Amino acid sequence: MYDAILCPTDGSAGSAAAIEQACGLAALTGARIHALFVVDEGIAGADEWDMVVEREEERGERALDAVAEAAAERGVEAELHLRRGRPHEAILDAAADYGVDLIVMGTHGRTGIGRFVTAGSVAERVVRHSDLPVLTAHIGK
Repeated sequence: MYDAILCPTDGSAGSAAAIEQACGLAALTGARIHALFVVDEGIAGADEWDMVVEREEERGERALDAVAEAAAERGVEAELHLRRGRPHEAILDAAADYGVDLIVMGTHGRTGIGRFVTAGSVAERVVRHSDLPVLTAHIGK
């Protein structure tokens, strides 16, 4: 049913719920997980860019490691990807580049300064613009 699943993450609780769903589906179908963290290019001014990007890349590596760990626990193969760009665009581009047939993501994982700077939901934009099925994992209150 699924050969490759894209699992965007930002390291938040919303992402954790999506990671569980993605790993569970991958274990059932034999799919490979493509974990993705996007460093939002709109999160800092030019004078702060290097410091903010470095911090975001470190956060991204931790978030991706969490996906790799969850996948390994289920015996699922995972590839880790770090990109820069506008999150929803980078997610859609990654889906095409990696040949995935499903995107699994959290519905609200707003963390970090970038979530206050950009308007609108990344998940909503992905759902609206994706040609692929998108499974959203919502965290309860």
